[in-house]
Amino acid sequence: MDGNLLREPNANSVTGDPLSERSQFVQPWILNLWRIALRHKYLIGVIIATTVILGLVLTLLMTPQYTARTQLEISRNPGNVTNVEGIEREETVPNLEFYQTQYSLLEARSLAERVARELGLAQDERFQKAFGSTSDSGGITQPNDEGLSPSRQRNRRFAEVVKILLDRISISPVRGSSLVTISFSSPDPELSATIVNTWAAQFVAASMDRKFASTADARKFLESRLSDLRTKLEQSERDLVTYATTRQIIPLATSESNDGKTRTERTLAGAQLEALNAALVSATASRIAAESAVVGQGTTNSVALSNIAINQLRQELGLAKADYARLMAQFEPGYPAARAIEKKVTALEAAIEREEARVRNSFRSEYQQALKREREIKAQVEGLKGQVLSERSDSIQYTILQREVDTNRELYDGLLQRYKEIGVAGVGTTNVQVIDSAEIPERPSSPILLLNLAAAMLAGVLLAGGTIFAIEQIDQSLRDPNDVPRELGIPLLGMVPLIKGSSPVHELGDRKSSIFEAYLSIKTNLSFLTNHGAPRSFMLTSTIPNEGKSISSFAIATMLANTGNRVALIDADMRNPSLAKLMEIAAKPGLTNFLTGDEDWQRLMQKTAKPSLDFLDAGPQPPNAAELLSGDRMTVLIAHILQHYDHVVIDSPPVLGLADAPLLSSHVEGVVYTIEASRVKMRGISSAMNRLRTANASLLGALVTKVDQKNADYGYGYGYGYGYGYGQDDKKTASPVDE
Repeated sequence: MDGNLLREPNANSVTGDPLSERSQFVQPWILNLWRIALRHKYLIGVIIATTVILGLVLTLLMTPQYTARTQLEISRNPGNVTNVEGIEREETVPNLEFYQTQYSLLEARSLAERVARELGLAQDERFQKAFGSTSDSGGITQPNDEGLSPSRQRNRRFAEVVKILLDRISISPVRGSSLVTISFSSPDPELSATIVNTWAAQFVAASMDRKFASTADARKFLESRLSDLRTKLEQSERDLVTYATTRQIIPLATSESNDGKTRTERTLAGAQLEALNAALVSATASRIAAESAVVGQGTTNSVALSNIAINQLRQELGLAKADYARLMAQFEPGYPAARAIEKKVTALEAAIEREEARVRNSFRSEYQQALKREREIKAQVEGLKGQVLSERSDSIQYTILQREVDTNRELYDGLLQRYKEIGVAGVGTTNVQVIDSAEIPERPSSPILLLNLAAAMLAGVLLAGGTIFAIEQIDQSLRDPNDVPRELGIPLLGMVPLIKGSSPVHELGDRKSSIFEAYLSIKTNLSFLTNHGAPRSFMLTSTIPNEGKSISSFAIATMLANTGNRVALIDADMRNPSLAKLMEIAAKPGLTNFLTGDEDWQRLMQKTAKPSLDFLDAGPQPPNAAELLSGDRMTVLIAHILQHYDHVVIDSPPVLGLADAPLLSSHVEGVVYTIEASRVKMRGISSAMNRLRTANASLLGALVTKVDQKNADYGYGYGYGYGYGYGQDDKKTASPVDE
């Protein structure tokens, strides 16, 4: 975009002036862009057309590429057929990290190497034909291959194949799903399909290989740990048995708790104590019973009553006594039968006595035996009590050793179970499934003519935009007359269109011409600059020669004369006068003569075709024009002329490189600055105007000349359609028209 149009209004811009206020309108940036595009439309068209043609040619020269695609589904977790956990707990990995890892693995160099080895691409003629030239020994040739050994040449060719695969493979995840598309492009459609299908298959195989590798590592680790734990378990069991043997701890009954710990419930000593204690109780009971029998001897007791022999004897004794009593009722005691029965009774009583004595003796014997047995058992119980108490003290260490055995056995059993599980975990399962295998593409995927042309056109637009931007930044000339108030700080008095094919003087004679309308508008604007109308004395200058100040001086003077004012036109450019030639007046003595001492200025004035317009030529070229203007003779001349004329219009020399214009500006009421559109740099114009301001010149305003009427976006247009111009080769020679 035009750099000048974007700068803020100058701090020295004129305020309060109607012309200045009307000129403060800032065009929208889009209009500025449109104006710049119109000004450079041919260059823009050439750049865009060139890029489009270049894009078309490149598209036609490009080798058709065929793209094959296959689609995979990468599941978060694979199907658990064996219901056995794998080595890695994948559910703890966030989804984003998991899938990003999978996508990176799909683009890994190791996967490309697997594909290259699987298909033998380094020696595949079809691959070599598609992507590179071949050597006699086969394989893609490399520069500088000749000096390498065969193995290094193979390695370099293989590396080049891998690089080609990585450059042309494309991984495209399907948004919002676990699907991913793998694409590969090559000039050979069958090769593209083969490579992309192999790529998918090798990715699945690589995933399974990683699982098997991790399983094998786990098995090796578990084997070493199992060996260590087996040794440790055996040693702990030996220590437990040795300790139990040494301490004579013989467990008879053990149980296993819920936490898998072994508990000894009964030992041999405990069981013996329990049995002896029961025997002691029985012996004590027997002793008490025997003692009771002994204590109750001499009386009929249950034991005597239960004796069969005594009971039979007593029965016979009773019968005998009954017979004796019956005989005594009939006979005398001396009766033989009675005496026989009496003897029988005596004998039976003696027998009963003997039997009862024998029973009493057996009770004493049983008591002694029971007492002895009780004492023996009690002694054994007392001995076992000490053994059991000692065994309980030893059971603490025994329990520690038993716990160590249980711990080692638990670790060993757990690792052994894990070792068995990983043998089947993940066998034949994978989280990657091929959804759609690649088919051989029938049509090339690139180049796409319309897409390439659109891209070429877009590139052309960008290139044209960049070129125009660079040109606009480099070219700091005044292109938009509306920038005058903002950039230079002075009012814009008017714009003069560029005319071609005709003389400006001739055009000024035609009231319907655009140049006549332009200068008429400038004259009207001049009439608003002071409270007495147009300035009575003013000069026209420019930055450099050939900017149209001379024709502007003549035109403004003519416009002022057309209103009935008497106007004096002075050619003060004594170094390069041009007004006389412009008005087709013969060169005569003029300003130089008066400044060098000639007092008759009226004699030096010349008549023109306009009755109210007189002309004072520059006169002979002096060697010291600046010295002549530094005196007060110019002030005296203007004062004399204003006594007879309404206005004095002076054609001044350019500002840059000369001291004439600043010196001359001090003798007039104001300065009208002339600027040729799109020629002089803004910094040159600003520097020239600063020189005038340093000389205390009053800058009335600026008029812009040679404005191209085709740039109607300047806000200027007369609508008459005349195509005139002056200064056809103004930059080669300085014609009078340009001065």
